Amino acid sequence: MTVSWNTYTQLSQPTLQYSTNPFSLDSTASGDSSTYPTSTTFNNHVTIQNLEPDTLYYYRVANTDCFDCAELPTYTFRTARSAGDNREFSVAVVVDLGVMGDKGLSATVGNGAGNPLGPNDTNTIQSLVEHMDTFEALLHPGDIAYADYWLKESIQQYLPGYTPNNKTFLTTDGVALYEKLLEEFFDEMQPVTALKPYMVGPGNHEGNCDNGGTKDKENSISYDDTFCLPGQNNYTGFRNHFRMPGAESGGQGNMWYSWDFGLAHFVQLDSETDLGNGLVGPTETGGSEGFETGPFGAPNEQIDWLEKDLASVDRSKTPWIIVMAHRPYYVNGGGEDIVRQAFEPTLLKHNVDLVFFGHVHSYQRMSPIANYQPDPAELNNPSAPWYIINGAGGHYDGLDPLGTPLANFSRVAFDDAYGWSRLTFHNATHLTHEFVASRNGTILDTATLYKARDGKGHDEHDDHHYN
Repeated sequence: MTVSWNTYTQLSQPTLQYSTNPFSLDSTASGDSSTYPTSTTFNNHVTIQNLEPDTLYYYRVANTDCFDCAELPTYTFRTARSAGDNREFSVAVVVDLGVMGDKGLSATVGNGAGNPLGPNDTNTIQSLVEHMDTFEALLHPGDIAYADYWLKESIQQYLPGYTPNNKTFLTTDGVALYEKLLEEFFDEMQPVTALKPYMVGPGNHEGNCDNGGTKDKENSISYDDTFCLPGQNNYTGFRNHFRMPGAESGGQGNMWYSWDFGLAHFVQLDSETDLGNGLVGPTETGGSEGFETGPFGAPNEQIDWLEKDLASVDRSKTPWIIVMAHRPYYVNGGGEDIVRQAFEPTLLKHNVDLVFFGHVHSYQRMSPIANYQPDPAELNNPSAPWYIINGAGGHYDGLDPLGTPLANFSRVAFDDAYGWSRLTFHNATHLTHEFVASRNGTILDTATLYKARDGKGHDEHDDHHYN
């Protein structure tokens, strides 16, 4: 388990105390403290080794100058269940989630924006806090904080200070505002992330300070990301703020990795860069989005890792394989086929059960799909992976109209509610997905996938491969 926190000064040896006894935090672990250009804080990361599975631990982190002071809060975390633990569990999934309140999603919007919260709506972060006892971990595959919306929000006069073509505003005020939005998001998320494992992946909005470009329509000005300073380019903040189990799973830092929990093997992929086999990712240098990012591994490193990782899964212990990535290829209105070309053959080969995307700011539950064709078995023991897109976590101006016409593999789709997903692994054969409306906690859509196993957890379709 890695515990991460930020401080305004560098710690010589970031340290935390921990124990299963809240009255005697008699074990310690230390880590590293680092920063990056433009950051106003230092990122502290401490990894604790040799913890017992499915165990509640109490911990305290060091402050800048007050380690072991009485006023330091004590938090808790529960470690993951061992692979093969066959008890039911749930995880939450949220994608495309940004700052809430007066610097992000609220009941008001700026000029030209839309999709505000209703006057009595609970926002998604509040909803996750309210329902935190219903899930064991929070997964967030991309678009975290939306700090790169600082310029859009300023142009639309939601945030103050913008004047057209003001270089000082872009390179000084904007730099500070970007970091301020990041800090505010992390503070808003702390009630969840201090207590629950927070597993993140890369999206396009972590790539640079302006998401490739913003338009000031009123003054006919188009900004691009060339003014982004070092520290707000190339996924720098994302790679520094988090410590995912890339090294532990043979992956690449926070960009791609895997982990086990009970009956499930979870895989986080990078759909933005490093697609392999000569394919250039959408936000990779030379890609369709015009970014200057990556690659983060050697040629074919991610796809070779994915093949090795999936081939090594012991499905007698973890029968469910769940893949997370940010940018969808099966989605109403058309997806990113280059991502499909990169990953789908491997996912089909290894009989992945569920693929979860975001990026498109709506909710869309698909059928199981292979090569653009819906599986005729639907959710009753399909051969193909089930696809779900939930990019409705919410951020400033954070919903998109559904692409039309609806695809032949679309089963449920709507674009008028912010929300998050809950995945419940009942046993080796049944998995339920729920879309939870943030505004009031109601379940707007639910469906259960059944997969027949051979008695040892192996999928009945393990010998079936698509051409």
